[in-house]
Amino acid sequence: MRSKRNQILAVPYVVWMAVFVVVPLLLIVVYAFTTKDGSFTLANFSTMNQYLGVFGNSFFLALVATAICILLGYPLAYFLARSGHRMKGVAMMLIMLPMWMNFLLRTYSWMSLLEDTGLINRLLQSIRFFDLWNGIFGTNIEFFHMINTPGAVVLGMVYNFLPFMVLPIFSVIEKIDSRVIEAAQDLGANSRRVFQKVVFPLSLPGVLSGITMVFIPSVSTFVITKLLGGGMTMMLGDLIEMQFLGAAYNPHLGSAISLVMMIVVLICMAVMNRFGEGEEEAMLL
Repeated sequence: MRSKRNQILAVPYVVWMAVFVVVPLLLIVVYAFTTKDGSFTLANFSTMNQYLGVFGNSFFLALVATAICILLGYPLAYFLARSGHRMKGVAMMLIMLPMWMNFLLRTYSWMSLLEDTGLINRLLQSIRFFDLWNGIFGTNIEFFHMINTPGAVVLGMVYNFLPFMVLPIFSVIEKIDSRVIEAAQDLGANSRRVFQKVVFPLSLPGVLSGITMVFIPSVSTFVITKLLGGGMTMMLGDLIEMQFLGAAYNPHLGSAISLVMMIVVLICMAVMNRFGEGEEEAMLL
């Protein structure tokens, strides 16, 4: 009886997934292997050769943003996991607070900060930093050009996706049994040794989850590149948007690019999940 009731309750979810997930994926597959007249073709995939640079640039910038998120997020997550209850509550609120605001609003705020006449450059001018810089290096600059650069795009990705790295790592480290750490200390391991042999291996599932949650939206973003990159840094998201909404309207090519990107992302996820399972099995042994 309960099983039948659960099946009935699951019907809206199944319908939702079918209409908004399965059907769009099937349409992408159909469009990727067809032409405008509906005939089968592989030309859409061969045409992607001219966009290999965009693929390389997208994965490179996404990897850089993910690496920076790890370097910033892991120490923060570790510190929060070892902090007191009150400190955790305040810190988690500060981490989650930007996520409660609109994504576009957060990105627009960085535009006002990074512009040539933005708040950062005006602050540096007010403290006469550029006078000191020009005196030391013999230059004649009046501002740092930060907007519409790959660095600005990476900064935007790190800012928007850093919480997705911190939260899974924090949740895993917080659940590590303190008795395991105490046992390692009783066996003579110092703090560095405990971290290397106990804490870090046990936190790898959280790290891998964070990598997945940061890398996937980073490699496919287009709003950040459009606003902070000014169209100067093209990534896969921008390329796909051009095929569906831009002047170079070609939904068949856009579907092929989307399909290849999904396959590559799924392969990366499978490799990371497999690596995580291997680490867990090694720790159990």
